[in-house]
Amino acid sequence: MTVTIEHFTESGFGEKPLWWAFVAEVEGRVEGFALYYIRYSTWKGQRMYLEDLLVTEKMRGKGVGKLLFDRLIVEGKEKDLNGMSWQVLEWNTPAINFYKKYKASFDPEWINCSIELG
Repeated sequence: MTVTIEHFTESGFGEKPLWWAFVAEVEGRVEGFALYYIRYSTWKGQRMYLEDLLVTEKMRGKGVGKLLFDRLIVEGKEKDLNGMSWQVLEWNTPAINFYKKYKASFDPEWINCSIELG
């Protein structure tokens, strides 16, 4: 992890937020969160990009992830976005099975690419 807490805070809570999130709180403790931003596809227009969906290990399988994911879908519809995209690691079978329940498409044609700029 290379982002500082200051950069993270400014990017989400500053004057011009770049990301938004939903938090799952159970008995006063944060047990999960879903962080997203809006991306633009020249083919499909504005879409939600789910950067992180995390549920604590002890709360997995108890519906917390479903509540967060369902809320993201509502948010996307409220913002008139035309879809949601995300990545999942190929070895993360529990997550893949979770997304399959939503009839998610898994695209084997695209290769993830990145470069560091700093």
